Amino acid sequence: MSAFEWPVRVYWEDTDAGGVVYHARYLHFLERARTEWLRGCGYEQGHLSASDDTLFAVRNMNIDFLRPAKLDDSLTVRITLSECRRASFTVRHALLRGDELLLTASAQIACLSASRFKPRAIPEALLGLIQNGVTA
Repeated sequence: MSAFEWPVRVYWEDTDAGGVVYHARYLHFLERARTEWLRGCGYEQGHLSASDDTLFAVRNMNIDFLRPAKLDDSLTVRITLSECRRASFTVRHALLRGDELLLTASAQIACLSASRFKPRAIPEALLGLIQNGVTA
């Protein structure tokens, strides 16, 4: 299965007083990459919510901070699918500065009904794209 990659630039707002990325900001980088990964599959989250009564929520996440990212760094978030079930999937993230691995994370993403916030099956067409690693 192929990996999806999304570029990230570290801005002043992402850092602490020492110019090092504040730990919570890494979640923003990972979330944006997952959003773009879904968009690469041809699905925008706002449209899924409005038209298919579907939204995705992080159910579980594990993060290993290996090295700090710093102000003005050019980074890449790499996402690979590690598991896909009927109503959830798990992705692995790698945050890189060039070839240097800064962070690894896994996130279990649950599919929910947007109107009831109850688990539901991932829409069939999207499930197929996720399982096959297809991105536009």
